Amino acid sequence: MSLITEELKAKAEYYQGDKLCQEKSKFLLTEMGLPNGLLPLQDIEECGYVKETGFVWLKQKKSTTHKFEKIGKLVSYATEVTAYVEPKKIKKLSGVKTKELLVWITLNEIFVDDPPTGKITFKTPTGLFRTFPVSAFEVEEEVKEKEAVGAVKEI
Repeated sequence: MSLITEELKAKAEYYQGDKLCQEKSKFLLTEMGLPNGLLPLQDIEECGYVKETGFVWLKQKKSTTHKFEKIGKLVSYATEVTAYVEPKKIKKLSGVKTKELLVWITLNEIFVDDPPTGKITFKTPTGLFRTFPVSAFEVEEEVKEKEAVGAVKEI
């Protein structure tokens, strides 16, 4: 059963279409101090953000699995991903699982260390967690652009 109602959509910044939703989701992640490649969804049909509560949702045509190459981890994203976001943190996450050995494990919280140490932590509902470098979840093209801009500023 979907958490997304017409009433909720009326309160939200609501967008449709893959390209626009890709841009908006990456922008929101960056604005919240999270890596922009954390939600590599495909064929996003709609997304929304309720600023007052921090509730976010993304709906894609079909579930997808993504391998984060830098850490060798598989992550599965359901057709509907929901969460509450706040600076440097995602809480009450649903629709995201990671593969550990042969078992898919639900993730429900993600946070970046504060003060920044370059680490990001993923937690399960049972309290288990894993920490990785933030850089493993950043979109490469945009990282290269930032480095190029930084290099130009230094000149």
